Amino acid sequence: MKRSRTASGLLLCALLLGGCASKVTRPEQYSGFLPDYSRLQPATSPSGQPVMRWMAPGLKLDNYDHLLVKSIGFYPAASPSEQIGAPALAELQAYTSQQVKAAFGRRFQVHELGTARPGPKTLILRAAITGVDSRAEGLKPYEIIPIALVAAAATTASGSRDRTTELFVEAELLDASTGKPVLQVVRKGYGKELENREQQVTLNSLKGVIDGIVRDIEKFE
Repeated sequence: MKRSRTASGLLLCALLLGGCASKVTRPEQYSGFLPDYSRLQPATSPSGQPVMRWMAPGLKLDNYDHLLVKSIGFYPAASPSEQIGAPALAELQAYTSQQVKAAFGRRFQVHELGTARPGPKTLILRAAITGVDSRAEGLKPYEIIPIALVAAAATTASGSRDRTTELFVEAELLDASTGKPVLQVVRKGYGKELENREQQVTLNSLKGVIDGIVRDIEKFE
C-alpha cells in the first residue's frame, strides 16, 4: 500500500537549517516494498553511509554460493514528469540493475530468478528503487517517482532555489531454502544539485548514489 510522502517539517528543516535533514529514510517515506519494516534499526554501511537495516542473527554471507535476482525496477511504478523523462527513468533502472548484479556477481554465482531452481547455499535478492512525494516551501508541489526533489538550504543571490536529488532504495535478501529474509536494508542517497526546477534529472544526477551502493555491496561481510 502506497503511503503519503509529504514531510513538510523535514523539508522546512532542510530549507532553513541545512544539515538537520534526516540522513536515513523516515518511516513515512517507506514505500511498502518490504513486507515488514518493524525490525529496521539505524546502521552504518561499510563505506560509512547511514542506513536502516536488519540482519538475521549469525548471518554469514560466506555460507552462500548462489544468488537469484528478481527484476530490479521501480516501486511504485515510475511515471515520467516535467523534470525526469521516460528515457532518464529507463537509463536509471538499467544502470542500477546492471551494476547491482555485477557487484553481487563478484562474490556469488548470479542467476535470473526463473532460470535456475532455488537450492542450498542460495540467496534471493529483492530490490527496488522507491519514491517519495515532495512539497517544497513556496514552490508548487509535484510528484516525481522515484526521485524526491527537495529544496536546498538557502535562496541564492539571484533569487532562485537550488534543488537536491535524493534516491531511495529498498532491498532484502531471502534464504532460498526457507523463504525467510536474512537481511533487509532501506537507504537513501543524495545526488547532484539542480539549479532550478527546469533543469532535467538525468542518470548522471544520481549515478554517484548507485555507485556508492555498489561499493558497499562489494565490501559487506
